[in-house]
Amino acid sequence: MKSIIEHIRLLNCTWKQIFFSYFLLIAGSIAWTPIFSQQELAPEIILLGIAQDGGYPHIGCERMCCNLAHDSDTASTFVVSIALIDPKVKKWWLFEATPDMTEQLQLFKELTDGKYPYLPAGIFITHAHMGHYTGLMELGREALGAKGVHVHVLPIMADYLSSNGPWSQLVQLKNISLIEEKFDSAAVLSASIKVIPIQVPHRDEFSETSGYKIITSGLNYLFVPDIDKWSKWNRGLANELNDVDVAFIDGTFLSITELPFRNINTIPHPLISETMELLENEADSIKNRVVFIHFNHTNKLMWDRISQEELLERGYRLGKQGNRY
Repeated sequence: MKSIIEHIRLLNCTWKQIFFSYFLLIAGSIAWTPIFSQQELAPEIILLGIAQDGGYPHIGCERMCCNLAHDSDTASTFVVSIALIDPKVKKWWLFEATPDMTEQLQLFKELTDGKYPYLPAGIFITHAHMGHYTGLMELGREALGAKGVHVHVLPIMADYLSSNGPWSQLVQLKNISLIEEKFDSAAVLSASIKVIPIQVPHRDEFSETSGYKIITSGLNYLFVPDIDKWSKWNRGLANELNDVDVAFIDGTFLSITELPFRNINTIPHPLISETMELLENEADSIKNRVVFIHFNHTNKLMWDRISQEELLERGYRLGKQGNRY
């Protein structure tokens, strides 16, 4: 009789242990799920292009740099553009409407498995140079015939688009809806994202030039694809790098000898060597925030592995089309 009672007690104890273990497993799952979900739903940026306005390969170039791209299906790259994604609201925003916009919209769709609308919730334009806004034509009557796509621009750029064809037709036919932004004033895109236009010194023939500081619930970003010289910028590159996690910045030229047949002073950009010299005394953690983009077709970083490795060894990053940040 005693052994039967002990057996029953042992059985009850075993069931209690099983129940308690199961409770801990469920409780642990509940505790960890929100944390995992928050990481999954953090905003991110995808690089949709890394080339300077003329693209890579470049029109009319018959030198080795562009022959490499002509001879390879994978070497060519699109003009600089980024996609900003907010998974929580299932929306995304495009920065720059490049001449490659048609292909870049398709690239975005493929990289995100078609989880987001084909068209972005808005397009942010930095300035009126050909690689940064001419893709807007694809939204017009002769192409997509879009309806009311929000295009975020600064005041002079808004006036330029409204007053000059064929862009003015996009406005008149309501293919696009201009959203006028102000420098240093945040555009709130969602509960997780705000975008702050910041003024950048550049060749302003038709519009002002903007960079963008992108503040999210995850990482903070800087987007400055074009600037004349860092010394002309009253904000200071190092100061701006201290405020962000990732900075996509002008890497147009690696060497001043890249364009021997042109006066490089007429197309001012900071040489990458100048940028690295400027940041020489900064901590490695600051240097590693820099992602160089906007490469001219003559820039060895587009194809030369040794140059690429030297840049990485110095603590900087090289923008790659399709990379996520």
